[in-house]
Amino acid sequence: MNFATVDDVISLWRNLTQEETQRAEKLIEVVSASLIVEAKKVDKDLEGMVKSDENFAQVAKSVTVDVVARTLMTSTDSEPMTQFSQSAGGYSASGTFLVPGGGLFIKKSELARLGLRRQKYGAIDFYGGGYESF
Repeated sequence: MNFATVDDVISLWRNLTQEETQRAEKLIEVVSASLIVEAKKVDKDLEGMVKSDENFAQVAKSVTVDVVARTLMTSTDSEPMTQFSQSAGGYSASGTFLVPGGGLFIKKSELARLGLRRQKYGAIDFYGGGYESF
């Protein structure tokens, strides 16, 4: 099950070139499958949730489009940098890459929008010293 279409990417993001359209078709499949796998990790049926709630389906569409758009913006012929600095006197240059090694990634905030973040809880025993996870 795909949570978005190429038309959704175009209407929610921007017009695509022919090459981007072809990539988007494949990326939608991969992103949708990835979201389903992430949901299974936290014992949730993402497909069932989308089918039963139109509002939730819109959120799943939005997240899918966001991930596809970010992936399409990522350069395929060089490593994309999010930060770059240079200096002249000491001949120095440094940069931070968007995704080391490239590839598709889903942000924690996007998983949270779908309710797919596993919640952790615990307690700190101030008197006994230590942390206990439940």
